[in-house]
Amino acid sequence: MSINEIRAAVLSGTATSQDYANLPLPDSYRAVTVHADEVGMFEGQTTWEKDPRKSLHLDEVALPELGPGEALVAVMASAINYNTVWTSIFEPVPTFAFLRKYGRLSELTKRHDLPYHILGSDLAGVVLRTGPGVNKWKAGDEVVAHCLSVELEDAAGHNDTMLDPEQRIWGFETNFGGLAEIALVKTNQLMPKPDHLTWEEAASPGLVNSTAYRQLVSRNGAGMKQGDVVLIWGASGGLGSYATQYALNGGAIPVCVVSSPQKAEICRAMGAELIIDRNAEEYRFWSDPQTQNPKEWQRFGARIRELTGGEDPDIVFEHPGRETFGASVYVARRGGTIVTCASTSGFQHEYDNRYLWMNLKRIVGSHFANYREAWEANRLIQKGMIHPTLSRSYSLENAGQAAFDVHRNLHQGKVGVLCLAPGEGLGVRDAALRDRHRSEIDRFRDV
Repeated sequence: MSINEIRAAVLSGTATSQDYANLPLPDSYRAVTVHADEVGMFEGQTTWEKDPRKSLHLDEVALPELGPGEALVAVMASAINYNTVWTSIFEPVPTFAFLRKYGRLSELTKRHDLPYHILGSDLAGVVLRTGPGVNKWKAGDEVVAHCLSVELEDAAGHNDTMLDPEQRIWGFETNFGGLAEIALVKTNQLMPKPDHLTWEEAASPGLVNSTAYRQLVSRNGAGMKQGDVVLIWGASGGLGSYATQYALNGGAIPVCVVSSPQKAEICRAMGAELIIDRNAEEYRFWSDPQTQNPKEWQRFGARIRELTGGEDPDIVFEHPGRETFGASVYVARRGGTIVTCASTSGFQHEYDNRYLWMNLKRIVGSHFANYREAWEANRLIQKGMIHPTLSRSYSLENAGQAAFDVHRNLHQGKVGVLCLAPGEGLGVRDAALRDRHRSEIDRFRDV
């Protein structure tokens, strides 16, 4: 009964820290997993053909041991990211290789090397227990988690924790992720849950919001400034929708690239005015799978200049990868920046280097965010300056369908997953702030 008791305590909204500390912990809990003995199940299939609904399981798993500097969190809601899709289709490599490597680090990290992998790099929930050495957080704290798991035993990580040699993405390169009823995190992943959001809304920004902040705003990324023209691929998607908000919020000029009229409407609802529907305008950057078409780069660049009054992008916000990277390098202005954090259409990029070196452009690699960047990104959510982009939520039992939707690009914004939360709309603590921003919070659901 302990899972139900935990759920009841959270839903009551009145349980104290001592109440949570007195709750018995279960020996096991439900979690979304992939299995090590199934890594070959999609052999011979294309990426597009691989179906997360076949590889993702809802299992009863053992509660992991709690170590120093860690917390067990009752997960009310989580969300789907592309790393969940990659794990579910075993690309580019099965994530069990990450778990084996992490398991060799210490006696404590051996916990992560299991024949199943619990996925999920987002959560909103309540702290149940903290391990030795934890001072800032206590049982009963309502939290969200960012996904940087870092050891911080090496000097290289102390200026920017993303440079730590033992930096990992929780729920992707570690076990015990957020697509579960309980998750194991390091306490330096925890941040306050925004009081005006529901559980599922609060869970959805984590990975993508912090990634967009570092990639676009931080000095570790593009260092966007007022007046910058920012080309944003997939501007209505889970990542691009936050980039669009940061551009608008920071006084930049977003040029939003989308793939349908519906997605264009989402960008307009956010306040963007310069929009390119790449499907309607029939851009084909590749003549065939091996050959790019520079004339299409030129046509695309001319369209951008038409919208901006003759200006090329100061910053190109890149994440599709192979399909668009050649065009991104071409269209960036002289001295401009192409900042990339992913490769959802393929990891092997090709571009004409003459347009890079002769025009003094920069390619900047960006990967998630350090704790300070994640905290600042979450602070803007808390203040109602940046808003969640949740479009739909699924039950934990239907996490496979949620991952399928993201894999096939059938979604808008973020796709949430209800874990311990029995339904949507729960967990709001600041109704007044929510009412002030209701239209912004609901806009992805309204389109």
